Amino acid sequence: MSDSNNTSDFTNPSTFILLGIPGLEAAHVWISIPFCAMYAIAILGNFTILYIVKMEPSLHGSMYYFLCMLAVTDLVLSTSTLPKMLSIFWFNSREINFSACLTQMYFIHCFTVVESGIFVAMAFDRYVAICDPLRHSSTLTNCIMAKISIAVVLRGGILIIPKPFLARQWPYCRTNIIAHSYCEHMAVVKLACADIHISSYYGLFVAFNVASLDLFFITVSYIQILRAIFSLPTKDARLKTFRTCSSHLCVISASYIPSLFSFLTHRFGQNVSLHFHVLMGNVYLLVPPMLNPIIYGVRTKQIRDSLLRLFTHQWA
Repeated sequence: MSDSNNTSDFTNPSTFILLGIPGLEAAHVWISIPFCAMYAIAILGNFTILYIVKMEPSLHGSMYYFLCMLAVTDLVLSTSTLPKMLSIFWFNSREINFSACLTQMYFIHCFTVVESGIFVAMAFDRYVAICDPLRHSSTLTNCIMAKISIAVVLRGGILIIPKPFLARQWPYCRTNIIAHSYCEHMAVVKLACADIHISSYYGLFVAFNVASLDLFFITVSYIQILRAIFSLPTKDARLKTFRTCSSHLCVISASYIPSLFSFLTHRFGQNVSLHFHVLMGNVYLLVPPMLNPIIYGVRTKQIRDSLLRLFTHQWA
């Protein structure tokens, strides 16, 4: 039988081997300390946001419902990667089942797209609240919010389905060692001994279309918001109104900047060291879930006041 037939008859490996952070294996235990701390803060912070919004009737509005969606998304993103990553760092447990690897890949990329869609929904909410406040409650009804939420989740789910589906089709006859700490899409398909251009091009298509469209809608919303803010008569009114958007802008920056940097360096940064790229890939999955509840908790008066009342009640 020829080599080409051997390749075509190849069965996908039952497991992949994750290396963690290649080149920094000796420092894995030390790296795990800040990673574990970030995960603990993310879990505590996001569950706190969910609990406060659920228990405080004054927070039962569109902005806080979208914030709850963001908290759930952050919990999924961090939980889909961190437990396995820590098992690599602490116990050298590097094996991951082939199907589990593709499932992890799907959840990471799906909920990254979902998170981007939530940012657009939150920008639209701020636009209506500031530019047309009298119609805010009638525009963003529970029914409309439910439809927006379903559309955001379905977009992420449908757009990402081809990634693991295509990855499953390729023959992996070279190696099953992934030079990463989780099953990132391109890190997996680059192991295939086949023409993977369709996977690469589809990944680029999804990334650039999602990022460009979402950033376009967010930018348009904030141009209108800034026009409305600068038309206010006093400086105090302008500052007070702008503060209602500042949390959202901080969260967008914390999420998009490391995500785009990691994506671009993976495809075009041939001169970037592998361990730096993998670290950046971890940063964009760990730092935003940790920072988002902190940013909203510190900069949103209603959440801050609700949190203070909760602690006051607990210790009274």
